Amino acid sequence: MRKRLMVTGCGGFVAGAIVHQAGEEWEVHALTRKEALFERPGLTWHSFDLLDNERLHDEFHAIQPDAVIHAAAMADIDFCQANQELAEHVNAGVTRELAALCADSRAKLVFMSTDNVYDGEKGYYTEEDPPTPINFYGETKVMAEHAVAALRVNYVVARVSLVMGLPMLGAGNSFLSRMMPVLERGEELGVPDTEIRSTVDVVTAARALLELAGNDYAGYLQIAGNDVCNRFEMVRRIARKLGHPDELVVPRDPVDIPGRAPRPLNASLCNHKARDVLDTPMRGIEDGLELVLATAGKDAS
Repeated sequence: MRKRLMVTGCGGFVAGAIVHQAGEEWEVHALTRKEALFERPGLTWHSFDLLDNERLHDEFHAIQPDAVIHAAAMADIDFCQANQELAEHVNAGVTRELAALCADSRAKLVFMSTDNVYDGEKGYYTEEDPPTPINFYGETKVMAEHAVAALRVNYVVARVSLVMGLPMLGAGNSFLSRMMPVLERGEELGVPDTEIRSTVDVVTAARALLELAGNDYAGYLQIAGNDVCNRFEMVRRIARKLGHPDELVVPRDPVDIPGRAPRPLNASLCNHKARDVLDTPMRGIEDGLELVLATAGKDAS
């Protein structure tokens, strides 16, 4: 009999990749505010707003999941900074509700957190480094992490680095899908050169989260790529791999971007533990991009 997996935020970038790649061992229940994006055996869509607590409880009890991957979030850092009450309701409040439901039913909860829980002063953070967020998005994720960790057993807080990839379902929030048309038109692309990340491709991130939903690992885990570099260098490497001139990617000072919330300078994550406990391999930038393009049916050459 298939295990039942509930995935939240399935109109979004990472959750869409999770649903797309979930294997036959799972009976997938995809939660989204949007309409069903495609149909296949073993997949059921549930369209409603997660802020509707009564509906969330009803759907959870009807599904009776063995595991939950909670990927839904208000992830626009600048919007969260400007709309803090709503951001807290969505990112922390919904997570508290799901944690309580999982505690009562003993379902495993895999919570997708972020590298923005760190202040960026140290870099190459491990699971043991305490969170010190400098933007409100990061603060809401720390609140949510505490709610999940209060379960003490049968939970994972997966801190996921900056995700690179193409949407597999719907539109999603993908910087790669935004930058590719700009480069294809031969236009310059301004990218901050002061922010260091350890970007992970969306295929690997989704596979890792699915693996965590199905195995016995519990606790914190950093899901990140093998390469650590600033965003300017990262985008240049992606552009080069896609066959575009380096010169199209130019440095841009983040202070020139109006309404931009603070970002950690070095939010790179150490992925040593993930490489030890997961069968899913972590990848570098070029290998991750090849995997993304292959999964999307594109030629990486």
